[in-house]
Amino acid sequence: MSNSSLTVLVVLVGLVSLLGLVIALSTQRSLTARKRGARSSPLPLDLAGLRGEVETLRQEAAGAVRRIGLVRYDAFGDMGGRLSWSLALLDDSGEGVVLTSIHGRSEARTYAKNINAWTSDQQLSPEEQDAVTGARGDAAS
Repeated sequence: MSNSSLTVLVVLVGLVSLLGLVIALSTQRSLTARKRGARSSPLPLDLAGLRGEVETLRQEAAGAVRRIGLVRYDAFGDMGGRLSWSLALLDDSGEGVVLTSIHGRSEARTYAKNINAWTSDQQLSPEEQDAVTGARGDAAS
């Protein structure tokens, strides 16, 4: 086989492969579009139905962690870098947890305290209280 015949053969094989790839991608797109159409649930078209859908979504989201407060600080006077932190993760009603990590020279300690209605049964450090206050934001008003 000569070089020119081999080149033509390689080009033909490349074109056939490219054509096969185009057909496969086209088929996959049409199948994906059909699946999407079959899976989607019909939304209400009237205003009252849409308001009901929105209210349902609001009720489902009420228990989600949506309020976050973070305070970084130096736990010890001889250390810098604000490597200690308190993180409040709360829902709209003020229920959740405050996580605190105290960073020292040779170790780090982590604590978790439950929060119910924006308060805790356990004593909160000033930084933990600041994190809860930051997470509460304008929910107090």
